[in-house]
Amino acid sequence: MQRRSFVPGTALATVAALAATLTACTGGSGSGSGSADTKGGGAAATSASAEPGKYKTLPEPCGLPSKGILRRLLPPGGTESPQDADKVYAGTADITYDTDRRVGCRWKREAPDGTRHLTLDFERVVSYDPAVSDDDKAQNVYGKKELAAQLPSGGTSTAPTSTPSSSDKDGKDGKDDRNGQGAQNDAPGQDGKPGGDQEAGKTAAGGKASTAPSSPPPSPPTSPSRNPSDAPGSDIAPRVLDGLADAAFLNDKLITADSGVHRDVTIVFRSSNVIVTIAYDQWSADKTTLPDSRDLQEKAQALAQELADRFNE
Repeated sequence: MQRRSFVPGTALATVAALAATLTACTGGSGSGSGSADTKGGGAAATSASAEPGKYKTLPEPCGLPSKGILRRLLPPGGTESPQDADKVYAGTADITYDTDRRVGCRWKREAPDGTRHLTLDFERVVSYDPAVSDDDKAQNVYGKKELAAQLPSGGTSTAPTSTPSSSDKDGKDGKDDRNGQGAQNDAPGQDGKPGGDQEAGKTAAGGKASTAPSSPPPSPPTSPSRNPSDAPGSDIAPRVLDGLADAAFLNDKLITADSGVHRDVTIVFRSSNVIVTIAYDQWSADKTTLPDSRDLQEKAQALAQELADRFNE
């Protein structure tokens, strides 16, 4: 009798243990499947996950700039009709496959003094790493863009941080040749700046080039190459922009190719987990006339500030 009572009891205990084990396993798998779509997993992991970004969607890009700011960047030209002007300011949306992650718009204005182009690009950055926030991921993406822009030394503020010295390696205006050092380092095509050609450097070098005084003065460049105000240290040189969104920088390039003379101004800024890129350029109809750097930069910055304010609304 004792053996009969012992054997069933043991079996029941074993069944109960197995049932408890199966119940625990089933509960654990159900908990995991219920949190599969969350960034951090279960409740404990969610509490330790990085914060998501502020923006979950992106705005319609062609309708974001105000008509007034578009008229400043793309001034009317010629005798176009109001209907044609409206088409210009309406812009053309970029083709995209996920409007919650990336959108863009572009405008083109032809005028007697040249053609202007404006392009907007909005990118919403999402981090799929629970330990990295969307903002941190966006800052990493922004940082790579700033690094790729290769801003000149000292371009970390909207105000000049230094002035070119006589030992400046660029030899701006031949000032580095006053101590007789420029003639040793001169090479054809090295300076590329108005008033800083090879013969001028030899003349400023003094005693090292005895035949220099008898040489005819250098002729002015036949085509524009670069504005002196674009040099590092100028208040309109490529630089980091303080006070615009969470981080921002401006780049400015003058292109003097055979196809034409044009100046390209680019502003990139980050607002939380969204990165905005503004590309604004002017092609000059007259190759001897340089597009004004300060004018283009001020207009591009006005648009950037308006967009940043819209994101903060």
